Amino acid sequence: MTLGLVGAFEWAHQWWGPLSWLVLLVFLSGAIIDLYDRRLARYVLVGGWGVLALFWVSAIYQFVFDQKSITEGVAVVLAIPLSLYVGYLLASGRDRLVVVSRAVAVAWLIYLPFSTLPFLRNPLIAIVTDQTAAVLSLIGADFEVIAGNNFPADLGPADPVEPYHKTFFFHVPDVRAVSYTIMMACTGIGSMAIFGGLIAAVRAPLARKLQALAVAVGIIWVLNIARNVFIAYTFGYQRLQVFPEFVMSAFGVNRIEVSYIVADRILAQFLSVFALIGITYVVIKILPEVLAIVEEALYVLTRNEYDLQRAFEVGARADGGRDRDETA
Repeated sequence: MTLGLVGAFEWAHQWWGPLSWLVLLVFLSGAIIDLYDRRLARYVLVGGWGVLALFWVSAIYQFVFDQKSITEGVAVVLAIPLSLYVGYLLASGRDRLVVVSRAVAVAWLIYLPFSTLPFLRNPLIAIVTDQTAAVLSLIGADFEVIAGNNFPADLGPADPVEPYHKTFFFHVPDVRAVSYTIMMACTGIGSMAIFGGLIAAVRAPLARKLQALAVAVGIIWVLNIARNVFIAYTFGYQRLQVFPEFVMSAFGVNRIEVSYIVADRILAQFLSVFALIGITYVVIKILPEVLAIVEEALYVLTRNEYDLQRAFEVGARADGGRDRDETA
């Protein structure tokens, strides 16, 4: 039964690519139509939330079974009913969720090209790799950086060579060379896309929006490089062999990978949740209009109305100065 369920999610995963582009197409279309016809846009965006729910179904295999990520696995499973519920609320006439839909459209527009187009993805990964290597060198780490996922020639067969360096190798005594590869998820572009969507979706003066975006992207970039350094160093030197038997059993990994699981899948991913909350607070201080989206997110989760402007003691209206019924 379990193997059949895993196989079903693996089958669904083949639709990840087409569904990701369909999500972008529907949400972007709805955001554009909203400029002219709110009623028609609502119908389109309701469909968009349904497609997004299907996309999260296709993502379960990657995050739960392949990457074995606790944080992302839980998030993707919860995102399915939440997406359907947002669509239901929007169809029921809660037009303020249109602004949330605009945020999704912009975030997807930022993230999807970087994650799928090599001429954007490869240079981004290369830059992150170079900066991670620079910081590792500053703290005295001994490593080499190899193109693609290749092993050094004396360690075994190589994968097809990619035209840029992205894999770190640490030679640990009595342990086969440990490798850490910078992937798309290691660039921070996902978090940057989220804040890009939040900031672009609200109505506010351009100067403050650009300031908020610069601050958010700057913080995310620095924290992401620190995260990569932490994972590479602790994994490369096997510094987090914590409860190895339990981790090996729970995550289905070998002993060498224990430090990676503890560093990335447990510590870094849990801490990233708090980091995103902190960055949101900083962005709100610069661009309180973003509170309109936060309020809607809380409403979806609790079915209670919130007025966060007073709690954050900000001077600007969370809805950009318009009547509450027109915040979208």
